[in-house]
Amino acid sequence: MRHFGHIPSTARAGLFHREPAAFTADSPARTLAVALGATLYSPATRPRLADDVRKQAARGVVSMVLCLEDSINDADVEAGEDNLVRQFADLATPVTDADLATPVTDADTATDVPLLFIRVREPRQITDLVARLGETVRLLSGFVLPKFTESRGRVFLEALTQAEQACGRRLFAMPVLESPELLHLETRAETLAGIASITDKYRDHVLALRLGVTDFCSAYGLRRSPDMTAYDVKIVAHVIADVVNAFGRSDGTGFTITGPVWEYFRPGERMFKPQLRRSPFLEGSAEDLRTALIAHDLDGLLREIELDRANGLLGKTCIHPTHVVPVHALSVVSHEEWTDAQDILRPELDGGGVLRSAYTNKMNEVKPHRAWAERTLLRAEVFGVAKEDVGFVDLLTAGLAG
Repeated sequence: MRHFGHIPSTARAGLFHREPAAFTADSPARTLAVALGATLYSPATRPRLADDVRKQAARGVVSMVLCLEDSINDADVEAGEDNLVRQFADLATPVTDADLATPVTDADTATDVPLLFIRVREPRQITDLVARLGETVRLLSGFVLPKFTESRGRVFLEALTQAEQACGRRLFAMPVLESPELLHLETRAETLAGIASITDKYRDHVLALRLGVTDFCSAYGLRRSPDMTAYDVKIVAHVIADVVNAFGRSDGTGFTITGPVWEYFRPGERMFKPQLRRSPFLEGSAEDLRTALIAHDLDGLLREIELDRANGLLGKTCIHPTHVVPVHALSVVSHEEWTDAQDILRPELDGGGVLRSAYTNKMNEVKPHRAWAERTLLRAEVFGVAKEDVGFVDLLTAGLAG
């Protein structure tokens, strides 16, 4: 699989200075953590879940979570587990063009099953599901662990280790940081320290940390409107900052931390002016794209994605397919970013120093910007580098058309 692999190779060639690299579920964890991108959640009870997974893969989704937790009713958990076993068996069956609603016409756009994770409620579900999946466990990349704290996390991770040994396949954990203990000021520091201790012990199993901002808001009876980002809700913004402080360090102790979910996907009444400037959309028919994004409240999503990256987060939890392309388009490394990163990491500058950007609009300080440059080049590997004259509007347009 590869990002933007759902668009024809000729279209990719026109967009990218360096195209996104292909990867598989067996790629190094460091690559997969960055490559998660827009992780699309789906209830595990959907009757045609296998078809949904294939359809989303054909639209550019590379990671999905099949949820047995908050997205389904308590009474439906057992049925959801049974459905997952059936749907994995369906996914394991080879599919030909004749089985597809839209046959593949470009060999380079053929899709694989995305990285698949199951969000469980209890640790016992991990070992039980792995046993029941049998041979089809080869399609599973891991589990999402809800309301993660040190005490709950230890039991989940022990179960994951047991399941991995039983099936002989690498399985990852993605803990969700969403517990009240993490939100409340009087218990936050102790909770962060506990989570740090258990995730460090199981570091090889932890692919990424996910933020459960909806649960944070719920603890105080809050819900942000589509005019607001998570960073406008100050109590949430403070928790995000503390999580990044504890787990987002570039000294080798950090993890990939993914951005919070954007809840909105249908038009609603607006209170504030749109957050998208007109100038990037002036060429061609892009003004229509801007209108469509605003009409579906996606201008707020675009702003939140930019704030995610500015605050040290990468990728995003998504609950609607329309959110996927914006997340991926804004994850592509610009030609300017790539040029700066390449310059900063030149071998002859290992000793440090300052140099003017090739774009002549900033100074690059080699030592302070080295960690940023390394992260940027890793993102460039999986999301690609845009051509010099290609902006996010071009990438959005191509992604939606694909």
